[in-house]
Amino acid sequence: MRSTRRGLLIGLSSLAAAAATLVTARARAARFYDGPLSDHFDGSVFRDPYGAAPKSIGDLVRWWGTRGGEPWPDRAPSPFVDRPPPRVEGTGLRIAYVGHASFLVQTAGHNLLIDPVWSERASPFGFVGPKRVNDPGIPFEDLPPIDTVLVSHGHYDHLDVDTLSRLAAAHRPRVITPLGNDAVMAAHDPEIGAEAYDWHDRVELAPGLAVTLVPLRHWSARGVLDRNKTLWAGFVLETPAGRIYHVSDSGYGDGFRFREARDRYGPFRLAILPIGAYEPRWFMRDQHMDPAEAVQAFQDCGAELALAHHHGTFKLTDEAIDAPVRDLAAACRAAEIGAEVFRVLKPGEVWAL
Repeated sequence: MRSTRRGLLIGLSSLAAAAATLVTARARAARFYDGPLSDHFDGSVFRDPYGAAPKSIGDLVRWWGTRGGEPWPDRAPSPFVDRPPPRVEGTGLRIAYVGHASFLVQTAGHNLLIDPVWSERASPFGFVGPKRVNDPGIPFEDLPPIDTVLVSHGHYDHLDVDTLSRLAAAHRPRVITPLGNDAVMAAHDPEIGAEAYDWHDRVELAPGLAVTLVPLRHWSARGVLDRNKTLWAGFVLETPAGRIYHVSDSGYGDGFRFREARDRYGPFRLAILPIGAYEPRWFMRDQHMDPAEAVQAFQDCGAELALAHHHGTFKLTDEAIDAPVRDLAAACRAAEIGAEVFRVLKPGEVWAL
């Protein structure tokens, strides 16, 4: 057992070193962000003044040395496949779940993707790293014309440069992202052409449609040498069908960020909230909510409805593949919230509001 664990640590250290080399090479081509100081940028790194610093490398090695958790199946295919219409006009709102943290939102004649990941792995490498256990719920070739892409932050399960390159070549969408992530994309493919914005910046996308980047309790990195060099954010979408509050990754903390969003940007018709990648709690608590905290965040932000994401596609942490959905159902029962109010979709399923 000791030799196995020692071999695992050596292998993970080698992988981390390779990732660091990759990120360092890209960092030479991209300075990430140079801009004015603020309460969340000190001239070098970003931080959430109401959050917590990311875990140390020592904590990461400690988790890697003891992890394993519940096994996942090699494949867990969804029975659904969506082939969306070209457009949804007017006040209609159609949300298709692609998988993990990826959505297609159609409203006001506009097609918008959030955190699109069509790659096989959420990793800097094509041969190792978390591998998807189900296919994207929309085949790439069946996407409608994509007008806008929102990328919440730089972690590989949210910022997939290969998918963004495919979208740039096929659709030429406008790409909206927090500060610094545009440099990451440009270093990979200048054709992506992302626009970078700060927290609380509002961007008009089309008549009757706008997005505002909002703070969350999280962090960013694509390796071990670029921690918090780029910003992370959630999104408030103003649509003819109502306001959508999209939370990409976030710890719960004391709930301040969710009440802040309610008071500053509500009321919300829908909150899209993460429910997975939460074990072990000693490591994940500050960056990922568990399902019970997601229910509390739903109550804090005051939305009418909620939709779950960030589960069931990539094994990133220690919980079982079905634990987020099971634990969410228990938390909703305890809070007397019906399954039709806080919904869970499988990849390829659609919610039309």
